[in-house]
Amino acid sequence: MVDYEYLIMNVEQIKVVGICGSLRKNSTTHAALKIALSGAKNEGATVELLDLNDYKLIFHGSVNDESEYPPDVLRLKENVKSAHGILLGTPEYHGSFSGVLKNALDFMWYEEFENKVVGLIGVSGGRMGAGNALTMLRTVGATLRAFVIPREVSISTASEAFDANGNTYDPELSTRLKSIGVQVTQFAQMFLST
Repeated sequence: MVDYEYLIMNVEQIKVVGICGSLRKNSTTHAALKIALSGAKNEGATVELLDLNDYKLIFHGSVNDESEYPPDVLRLKENVKSAHGILLGTPEYHGSFSGVLKNALDFMWYEEFENKVVGLIGVSGGRMGAGNALTMLRTVGATLRAFVIPREVSISTASEAFDANGNTYDPELSTRLKSIGVQVTQFAQMFLST
């Protein structure tokens, strides 16, 4: 059995970032990530929500030549690189994760993800949830040599799951979201301790 209290003694060293794959104002993805990050913060981690609205990522150039990247791409890469844990949040669009998140992830390499702990959150407007998007993000995380935790959160009919302030109507959903942040923090601490 893992002694989490022992592993979390120096948790102030842990930084967890959440990358929001939705550009909509007051999106349910944003709300879900905020709740998950609160779980990480409650574990003592430093947290930061990276809203892709704050970054200008589109450019025409060579993806292999970082000298051509816009400054915001380098800023995003540095923010992710400095983290020990990463929460990826996305709406499910057409059976996949969002294009804006795909664009952001396409700038990332092993330097940002390798040996990092990743948690996944997906929201969907329909009843089926975001299973396809989460499966695809799990593949991306594995390809980037990250440790994607087994537990994930898929939120169906997301427009009915949150109030106007971004709080969940269902306390069990809030608990599940917080647990993703907690687990990313705990596993990141375990990796940092080894």
